[in-house]
Amino acid sequence: MVEISIQGAVAVFEVQGLHRLWALKSRLEIPLQHIRGVRADPGIAHGWWKGFRLPGTHVPGVIIAGTFYRDGKRIFWDVHRAERAVVVELANERYDALIVEVADPQVAVARLEDARTTVL
Repeated sequence: MVEISIQGAVAVFEVQGLHRLWALKSRLEIPLQHIRGVRADPGIAHGWWKGFRLPGTHVPGVIIAGTFYRDGKRIFWDVHRAERAVVVELANERYDALIVEVADPQVAVARLEDARTTVL
């Protein structure tokens, strides 16, 4: 799971617990200006093909964590419970998107959207 906080004009995504080990990453800092959109998407984690995994962990139906390449895009995943998945579309970043599990998707989406509109 990932905890999201806003620090000034930056969204901070903190990977929690053992997910750090599976995702091989503990923290991502993204300027709010680089977030193109945010949405809750409980269906995105279904299916077995997420792309080429480098590096990361993928056990279908259990966990998707790490960096995946699909259709020319680099995507960071950290999802264990699909119903809590949030998609963060990015521009001008190392990743094209972040797909992460959060405690409350509606709260996370609202927090990021509010922060984005304040900065923009």
